[in-house]
Formats: sequence, structure tokens, C-alpha cells
Amino acid sequence: MPSQKNPPSSKTQLPFLGLACGVGVSTIYYNQPLLLEMGRTFHVSEGKAGLVAVATQVGYAIGLLCFVPMGDIAERRGLMMKLYGAVSVALLFVSLAPTLPLLIAASAIAGALASVTHIALPIAPDIVSKSMRGRAIGIVMSGLLLGVLLARTFAGWLNDLSHHLFPFAGWRTVFFLAALINAAFVPAMRRYMPNLPPKRKLRYADAMSSLYAVVRKEPLLREAAVTGALVFAAFSCFWNTLAFLLGTHGLGAGVAGTFGLVGTAGALVASFAGKQSDSHGPRWVLTGGLIVFATAYTGLWLNEGLHTPFTLHLICMALCVILLDVGMQSVQIANQTRIFALLPEARSRINTVYMVAYFTGGAMGSTLSTIAWEHYRWNGVCILALSLLALALLRHLTGDRTKYKPLHPTDPNRDFVLEG
Repeated sequence: MPSQKNPPSSKTQLPFLGLACGVGVSTIYYNQPLLLEMGRTFHVSEGKAGLVAVATQVGYAIGLLCFVPMGDIAERRGLMMKLYGAVSVALLFVSLAPTLPLLIAASAIAGALASVTHIALPIAPDIVSKSMRGRAIGIVMSGLLLGVLLARTFAGWLNDLSHHLFPFAGWRTVFFLAALINAAFVPAMRRYMPNLPPKRKLRYADAMSSLYAVVRKEPLLREAAVTGALVFAAFSCFWNTLAFLLGTHGLGAGVAGTFGLVGTAGALVASFAGKQSDSHGPRWVLTGGLIVFATAYTGLWLNEGLHTPFTLHLICMALCVILLDVGMQSVQIANQTRIFALLPEARSRINTVYMVAYFTGGAMGSTLSTIAWEHYRWNGVCILALSLLALALLRHLTGDRTKYKPLHPTDPNRDFVLEG
């Protein structure tokens, strides 16, 4: 990092990066508790309304592929400022979309630009010592997960409130205010972050072509990408159909959003998971995360089949949601701790490969869960999610158990991986 007269300390930078990730990633989750409301606005079925969430995640994966590699070749603060400004404009178009096809298109563009989150995230291990990497990633990931979960709460309750005050507004108000938040973040980035030049001079075309080389040369990255994609697919199954499930009980977007607030308890595990990754190793944390995740889904499935008092039913669901987020966060921290240790000079590209797979899995989970819901309701969703988790566990158990040894700076394969 370049020297400055008063450079921000890592104690300031890490929470700000967490906030940056939270603001960026919120964009792709605002719509999940609002899908029923969107369907009513455009008079379409639950399945068609679900395409808004799918398009957003597909757009996010495309943005990860196209924009995030620029984090290795461009000055990152300026790049992030431009993307926050652009996503603000895209969110404004979402709020004004007059038809479902235009809403889907605008959502995909907003999702692509929201990939700025993963330009910010790889900065975390750059500003701390090697022994603190897991904790640094945990702190920033706490902000990211809070953004994921609170976005649903913000969207659900703001929709209900604005619908009562301004019947014509509803879910559109959510995206209008989100546009203002992202716009305000542009000057905040200039104020709180230093210049972040690339570590290596590389052309964009070379950076893109090197992605394949990174995948081919790093088996641990391939393992983490597959595991992360399957787990996030299972995670998306729940959140993409939660509004539909609650709708069967006569509950609306506000309650769906409240489950996002409940899930913030899971975000508290991020720093703990990071510390455990530093102490016991990421594979240990990943194993525990998968077990907790499967336990949570089993509980959600059984809870819906039991004829318990409604209050007790909601309490049990809330406890399972907390476990669901604890498991997801543990898996994510473990995977990112492993992959960020591979090639420091190529962290943005490594993160690109991982997150493209991750959100492709999310889009797959959203698509399949919508189909499962339409044909088999909650039983189908839970069977689908547990099947995806079983595949993730199988990939984890058959993965490489040896500790990763970074390529030596003089190893000729290092330049091949970095430059393609």
C-alpha cells in the first residue's frame, strides 16, 4: 500500500471493508422476501416471480467473472467507487421497472455491478499479518453476512411500511432507498480507504486468460469451488422459497424479512470461525459447518411436518435459521481462508473463480428450489437441499487433506499461474 500522511489503520480499514461488503452484497438479496409482492404487482405466478432472484444471482456471477479480476490489475479504490456509483443507477432502474421482463433485466445488471463486494473482500488479508488472515477474513465476512441477512429484513419491513403509507410504492421504495445508500457510499470510499494499486502489472486480457491456468494449477481451489457452490445452492433453496412458505401461513414480506434479522446471530460466528481456522485448520471448521448446516435443514423439514402450536413452530424455525447461517458462515470462512493462502498476487482472480462457482451454485439452487416448490412444496425443497449438502460432504471427504504449500517465488509455474 502506498504511504500516506495519515494512513488508516487496519483496525479502521477492516470494519469499513466489512461495511463495503455488506452494502454491496445487499443488492442481490433485497428481492428475496419481496417475490410474492412482485408477483402480485405484475400478476404472475410464484415461479415467474422467482426469476427475479435467479436473474440477480446469474448477473452477480457474470459480474464476478468480468469485474473482479480487475482487482488484480487496477487501482482498487477508484474501481470500487465507480462500481458503487453504477450499481446505484441500476437499482434506480429496478425501482422504476414497468414490466416483469424489464425488472428481470435491471435486476441482472444490478447483480453484475454488485460484484464490487468481491473486489473489497480480498483486500482484508493484505492489510494484516499472515497469522491474522483468518480473523481478518472473519471480520470482513461478518459485515458481508450481516448485509446478506439485514438486506432481507430491511426489504421486508420497508415494503410493508411503504405499502401502508403509499399503496402504489411497496417494494419499489426498497430499491429507491438502496440506490441512495450506494450513491452515498462513493464519497465514503474516498474518505476512508487509501489508494490501493495493483501488486502486479498485467493486462485485462492476460488476467482473464490466466483464470483457466489458476483453476488448472490449484486443486484446492477446485475443491473449494465445488463445495462452496453446492452449499450455497442449498442455502439459496431456503431463502428463495421462504416467502412462499410463510405465505401458506398467511404471513407476508415483513415476517420473511424478520427471519433475516434472526439469522444475524449466525454472523457472530464469523470471527470465531476465523480464529478456529487459524488454530485448528480450515478443514476442521468446514466439517463442523457442514454438520451444523445439515442439522438445521433436517430441523426445518421436521418442524413443518409437526402439528405444533404456531408460536412454537416459529420459534423452532428461527432456531434452525440461526443454525443454517452458522453452518453457511463456517463453510465460507474455511473455504476463503484456504484459497486466499494460495497466491497472494492473484487473490482477486482466485476469488473470482471461487465466487463465480459459488453464485452459479446459488442460481442453480434458486432455480431448482422454485421448481421443487411448485411441484412438491416444502418437502421437495428440503429433499433437494439435503441432497446438495450430501454431495458437498462427499466432495469434502474426498478432498486433499495435506496442508497447502505455496509455490516458491522462483518456481517457473508461479509466473504461469499468475500470467496464464
